[in-house]
Amino acid sequence: MLRLVLPFVALIAVSPCLLSQSAFAGNRAAADSCAAKLSPVAKQIYDASAPAIGPDSVVKDVIVERVRPLVMAGRFDRDTARANVTPAGECLVLLK
Repeated sequence: MLRLVLPFVALIAVSPCLLSQSAFAGNRAAADSCAAKLSPVAKQIYDASAPAIGPDSVVKDVIVERVRPLVMAGRFDRDTARANVTPAGECLVLLK
């Protein structure tokens, strides 16, 4: 009996992972297309934040976490970051 049930349990356990990867792949193309139109600073914000965006991420929190060190390191100032966060965030939302 276990031999018959185990493949179905494994399929049920693996299928959400497969579905989420395919959904993520579709959104990634749209997000990258959006990011291609960004200013250089907004593109840096997008590039720094995109790897940390997942289906359950709060985009604002990820951006703050990833951009604050860039500002502190002097890559760009706070006002420049603040002006470019919104366009970058719009593209990052597409990753979810």
